[in-house]
Amino acid sequence: MYSAHEASLNSAHIMWFEDSGIQDIPFVGGKNASLGELTRSLRSAGVKVPDGFATTADAYRHFLSANGLESVISDSLDRYRSGGSSLRQAGSIIREAFLSAEFPPDFARSVQQSYGMLCERAGQEQLAVAVRSSATAEDLPDASFAGQQETYLNVSGERGVLEACRQCYASLFTDRAISYREIKGFGHLDVALSVGVQRMVRSDVGASGVMFSIDTESGFPRSVVISAAWGLGETVVQGTINPDKYQVFKPLLGDPSLVPVIQRDIGAKERKMVYGQGGSARTRLVATSEQEQRSLVLTDSEILQLARWGAAVEEHYGRPMDMEWAKDGVTGELFMVQARPETVQAQRSASSFRMHHLRRPGRLLATGAAVGESITQGPVCVIRDAGDIESFVDGSILVTQMTDPDWVPVMKRAAGIVTDHGGPTSHAAIVSRELGVPAIVGTGNATGVLKPGSEVTVSCAEGEQGRVYEGLLEFDVEEVDLGTLPATRTDVMINVASPSAAFRWWRLPVAGVGLARMEFIINNLIRVHPMALVHPERITDADTAASIRELTANYESPEEYFVSVLATGIAKIAAPFHPKPVVVRLSDFKSNEYAHLMGGQYFERPEENPMLGFRGASRYYSNEYKEGFELECRALKRVRDVIGFTNIIVMVPFCRTIHEAETVMDVMADNGLVRGSNGLRIYMMCEVPSNVVLAEQFAQMFDGFSVGSNDLTQLVLGVDRDSEMLAGLFDERDPAVTTMISQVIKAAHRAGIKIGLCGQGPSNHPDFAGFLVHEGIDSISLNPDTFLRTLPMIAAAEQRPAEDSVT
Repeated sequence: MYSAHEASLNSAHIMWFEDSGIQDIPFVGGKNASLGELTRSLRSAGVKVPDGFATTADAYRHFLSANGLESVISDSLDRYRSGGSSLRQAGSIIREAFLSAEFPPDFARSVQQSYGMLCERAGQEQLAVAVRSSATAEDLPDASFAGQQETYLNVSGERGVLEACRQCYASLFTDRAISYREIKGFGHLDVALSVGVQRMVRSDVGASGVMFSIDTESGFPRSVVISAAWGLGETVVQGTINPDKYQVFKPLLGDPSLVPVIQRDIGAKERKMVYGQGGSARTRLVATSEQEQRSLVLTDSEILQLARWGAAVEEHYGRPMDMEWAKDGVTGELFMVQARPETVQAQRSASSFRMHHLRRPGRLLATGAAVGESITQGPVCVIRDAGDIESFVDGSILVTQMTDPDWVPVMKRAAGIVTDHGGPTSHAAIVSRELGVPAIVGTGNATGVLKPGSEVTVSCAEGEQGRVYEGLLEFDVEEVDLGTLPATRTDVMINVASPSAAFRWWRLPVAGVGLARMEFIINNLIRVHPMALVHPERITDADTAASIRELTANYESPEEYFVSVLATGIAKIAAPFHPKPVVVRLSDFKSNEYAHLMGGQYFERPEENPMLGFRGASRYYSNEYKEGFELECRALKRVRDVIGFTNIIVMVPFCRTIHEAETVMDVMADNGLVRGSNGLRIYMMCEVPSNVVLAEQFAQMFDGFSVGSNDLTQLVLGVDRDSEMLAGLFDERDPAVTTMISQVIKAAHRAGIKIGLCGQGPSNHPDFAGFLVHEGIDSISLNPDTFLRTLPMIAAAEQRPAEDSVT
C-alpha cells in the first residue's frame, strides 16, 4: 500500500490533479493544469473528471539532464537549421535518443508509487490508464498545439506506464512538433513536457467526443457544439470518422423545463476505436454496427448535461473553451477529460464583418462541412499518404482522405483543404481554422472525384455545407466595420431561410428576423410531403416508400420525423437573434412545388395557375392538407414551449378573406397555437389586395402585418411575377402599388398594430426605401447579403424630406 506521505516525498516529480490548478502550467503543462483546475474547482458544478496525476516539468528536465539529451537536441536542430540535415533526420536522431534513455531511479519510483495509489483508489490491481502528453507551452490562448504530442490509451502496469511516459517525451520532437514550434517561435528547450496518467473511462464500450462552448464556424458565443461517436475519442479528435453533431442554446439551459437542443445530426460513424486484444496493440479500429451508425450517440438529457458542464467551464475560465468528454459504457457516467481555451473564434473581432459572395455557382463536384466562411480557388493536389507530402505544390487545394498532426506543415502552404473524412471538430477542421485556411471536411469522395491538376473553387460562404465547384469562379469580398454603421429609427431586420446559414449573420446589428421561410426546411431537410408522412400507406411506388422509411427510421413515427426536423430547423434560425422577434411564416408552397416533394404526387392535384391556386391559408383548414398543417403547428408549439424560443412570431400567408382568417385562427388554436398564450403573437402577410381593402378588419384578428411586396405587386398590377416577358412591368414602385402600401400602413397604425415589409425592393431601389420610411413603416426586412449596403440607405432616407421619395 502506498501512502500520501510516500507520494509526497517525490513531489518535485508528481502532482495529483486535485492538488493542481491552472496556475501550475509551468509545472504540469496546459493540459494537465486544466485537468487539475476542473477537478479542484468545478466539482461543485457537477463536472466529473477521472482521477489521475501528472509528472512535472522538473521531472522532464531531470530526465534530460540524467541522459545528456540537451546537447543531442541542440546539436541536431542546429544542423537542421544550417541545412546540414533534413527535418526528418533531425527529429529521428532526437527521438531515438529519448527512446533509448533510462529513467532516473527516484523519478521511476515516484511514477510507480503514484500509479499504485491510483490503482488503490479505483480498487483495481492493474488499472487501465490513459497516458497523455502536456507541454508547458501547450493549450495556451494564443497557440493551440492541436495534438502535437502523443496520447497512449489502455495502458496498464508499472512498466507499461513508464514506457508510455518515455514515448510521450519522445513525441515532443516529432517532425510536426518541431515544425510547429518553429512556426510559433517557441524555443525547443524552453518547452518542457508533463505526462498525465489518468484513469481510463470505459468509453470503448460507451462513447466520447469533443465540445466547444462557442460555434466553431461563425463564432456565435451563445451555443455549445458537441461532436459524439461510439468508442474511444481519438476517432473524433483525429477526424477519421464523421460523428454526430449536436448544438445547444446556452441562455435557455438555466430553465430545467426546457430542452434547448437546436441541432441533432446523425453522423455516419462507420468505425470506432476500442481496446486491443492480445499482442502489443493497446487499441484497434473496428466497424460499427448498422444500428450504431443509424442511432444518435447521446440522449437529450446527456446532451444537456454536457452543455451545462461546457457552460460552467466557460464561465469559470471566463473565455470560450474547447473540451473533450467521455461516456463510460459500463456505468453510464459522463466525464470531462480535457478543457483548453478555444483559440480561433475567440480572437476574432466582433465588430468587423467580412463576406465572400460567389457571383454565380458552377458545376458542383463535392460537398462537405464548411470550415470558415470564405472562398478560395486553385489547382487540385491529391495526396493520399503522409509519406507523399513533399510532392505538395504550394498554393494548391490539398485534397486528402484525412489529416493528422503530421500534415500541419503542408496545410499551412495550402490555399484550401478538402478531406474525405472528418467533421467540424476533426484535426483538419481545427488546424484549418487556426491557420485561416478554408476547408471542406467529410466529403466522402473528394479524393475520387477531384482530378489532380484541375482547377476548382472551394466555397465555405454558403452556410454549413461547403461546396467544391469546377473551375475558377468569380467572387467578391466585402468587409465592413460594424461600428461605423448608422443607427435607424426604422427596425431593419433580415430574411432567413436556411438554418445552416443563420449563424453567419449573428454579428449584424439587426432588429430580428422579419421573415423565416418554413419552405426551405421542408424542401431541403425534410424532403417529404407532410401528407406522405401522415398517410404512408397511400405511397404505392416501392422506391419512394423505401426512401421515406429510410429517412424516418430513427424517429418514433414518420410524423415525429417532420415535427422534430422542422422544430430544430426553426430553433436554429431563432437562436442567433434571441430574444429579438423572429417571424416564422407558415408553409407557402404552391401545389406544383408540393408535388415535387417525395410522395407529393399522391396528394397534389394539377393546377392551371398554382400561383393563384391552392396555397397559403386555404390549405390549413382543407381536408386535403389539414393533417399536414397539424404537423406544422406541433413543430411551432415545440419550438416555443419545449425548446424555449418564445420570441417566435407565427405568420399566416396568402389569407384571402376575413372568414378564412377566422377559420385558420380556429384551426391553429385547436392545434395548440392560441393567440396570446405564452405570449404568442400571430401576424398576417399582407399580399392580397383584399388585405389592404379590409385592413382594419384583418387588424382586429392579427397582432401585426408584413407586406409581401412581390405578391402584392403581382396582384395589384396583374403581372405574373415569374414571367420574363412581363418583367419590365413588374415594379413595386408603381403608383398603384405604393398607394396600396401607404393605405395599409396607415390602417395598421390606426388599429395599433405593427407593420413591416419583407422583400428586395428597398435593397434594389433607394427611393423605394425612402418611400417606406416616410410612410412610417415600422420595419423593413432584407436579405442578409444586402443588409450592409441597404442600412445606410435607410438611415439616409430618414434624414431626407419626404418629397425626395417615391410618390
